[in-house]
Amino acid sequence: MADSEQIPAVKEFLLNFFMPEKCYDEFFLHFNFAHVPCLKIVLSKSMGLWMMGTVFAQLPQIWKVLKAGSAEGLSLASALLSLYAISGYVAYCIAQGFPVGAWGESLFILTQVMLLNFLILHFNGQTVRGLLFLVPYCAIMYVLTSPLVPRKAVSLVQESGVLAIIASRLIQAGSNSLSKHTGQLSAVSVVLVFMGSLAHLCASLQETGQSLSTLTQVLACLCSGVLVAQMFHYRNAPLPSKEKAE
Repeated sequence: MADSEQIPAVKEFLLNFFMPEKCYDEFFLHFNFAHVPCLKIVLSKSMGLWMMGTVFAQLPQIWKVLKAGSAEGLSLASALLSLYAISGYVAYCIAQGFPVGAWGESLFILTQVMLLNFLILHFNGQTVRGLLFLVPYCAIMYVLTSPLVPRKAVSLVQESGVLAIIASRLIQAGSNSLSKHTGQLSAVSVVLVFMGSLAHLCASLQETGQSLSTLTQVLACLCSGVLVAQMFHYRNAPLPSKEKAE
């Protein structure tokens, strides 16, 4: 009885999130797992879910920093480059007049990244500097989204975002390698970002094929993969002597 109740529940879950009923029948009634149109649908919907993970990716990182009361191991330069990347995208969407529904999740990500930057400064004894940082940041965002800056310039900032992301991840990976530990870096956040990078790469391959855009997505994905590998490699690494003393 329980098994018969679970089957409709599993089917409903798959139909709601991964495939239409036609594809469910192809896979689980006709056992045609090589049905290409349905495979594309499942891949597309899976990528959508992976991308959604990036919307909340920084929340575990923020929680870990707050819980530990330390930002040990987190690179400020890396966090600033991440803020540059997401800020450029948000500024571009505002400048182009896109509806908020099309980019609203990026505003949520921006808030998380900005908070993370503040926490890194705060737990490194630079709380005032972190608060003062908001003033020039808000001023720059206001200028970028105003008619004072040509849209072409805003587009260049947005397009350079992926390069900033690559640099951000390389800097964090370099910091991990030099210190021989990952500090308060959140494994959950790192994995969510990596899955999001894979999703963006697959989307880029489908939309543009082998292009410069796809190449940059490949590099971003590889850099995320390096961070994931470091989380496993340094998982048992001892804490720095400063934290041990505390």
